[in-house]
Amino acid sequence: MQLFGWQELEAVGRDVGELLLPPQQRAAGRGFAQFAPDGQGLAVGVPLEIVAQRRDGSPVPVEIVVAALPAEVGAGASAFLRDLRPRRELEARERLRQQRLDEARTALARSQKLEAVGKLTGGVAHDFNNILHIISANVQLLLKSNNNAEKRLRSILDAVERGSKLSAQLLAFARRQPLHPSVVNVRSLLERMDSLLQRAAGESVAIDLAGGATLWNALVDPNQLENVILNLVINARDAMGGKGKVTIALDNLSIDSAAATADPEIEPGEYVRIAVTDTGEGMPPEVMERAFEPFFTTKPEGKGTGLGLSMAHGFVKQSGGHIRIASVPGEGTTVSIYLPRTMAEADDLATALAGKPAQ
Repeated sequence: MQLFGWQELEAVGRDVGELLLPPQQRAAGRGFAQFAPDGQGLAVGVPLEIVAQRRDGSPVPVEIVVAALPAEVGAGASAFLRDLRPRRELEARERLRQQRLDEARTALARSQKLEAVGKLTGGVAHDFNNILHIISANVQLLLKSNNNAEKRLRSILDAVERGSKLSAQLLAFARRQPLHPSVVNVRSLLERMDSLLQRAAGESVAIDLAGGATLWNALVDPNQLENVILNLVINARDAMGGKGKVTIALDNLSIDSAAATADPEIEPGEYVRIAVTDTGEGMPPEVMERAFEPFFTTKPEGKGTGLGLSMAHGFVKQSGGHIRIASVPGEGTTVSIYLPRTMAEADDLATALAGKPAQ
């Protein structure tokens, strides 16, 4: 009776149901009383799982097996009870291990899918870019020699510029764009972008910059980071229908090996985190699963290319960082960017250049 907290002298002679079962389950204990006179009642030798009760009233899951005992008069029985808590804990750990394994496999499959699409996208973008260079060069030659065709040629040049922008976005997703990293204080960069972000978001959107007073420095291409943050703010504006609040939160984050194990795509280390949160309509899980895929968009036709988040994903990964989306339908979305910390000091000139508005 040690399992249940009873002393031998307290337990001997008392009804087993009163000792081991909660009040609502004591009817099951009457099987012992039926067993005594006629040998019937509880199934002999068949394991039964029940929730017993300790002396202090706390529940304990047990397995009970009843065995018949020979008796000169009447019938007898003995019951063997086994504490199921160790087995339940082992099963729970195994379920958790299997769940994490399944999540890791899913994350790996998603990463491999994006990697494969990225390689294909990079090849297409480079070929496309080469064609655009040839067209652009020939058009510029024509502009110098034929003024009568100037309007048409300028239209062609405009198309070339749009194609070049598309190519740059594809290269960003494929992690093959040329980067020029420098030591950047992200807080300073965002403060210099304040007016640009507000113009892009519109007067009906409030932008709040939170945290970052003691922010670490990051080694990142400042102009590309500006473009990514600008795109995230524009996406947030669209998700809110042009009215709401966007919060850009900055903080330092140390990720240890245990936290990295829970998320197999992120490496242990020290990061500068940029979290862009909106008060928009949010994303259902099936949309979040595809958010980083190139050309995937939930916006109406002609309202978006579907390359904004995929470009951000490629840039952050190429910079040695990570990007995550958390969203609740009806409550809003948070896109978090993790940039590796650098111990170098931000250069004044580099920081000043980082503050130039994105073109």
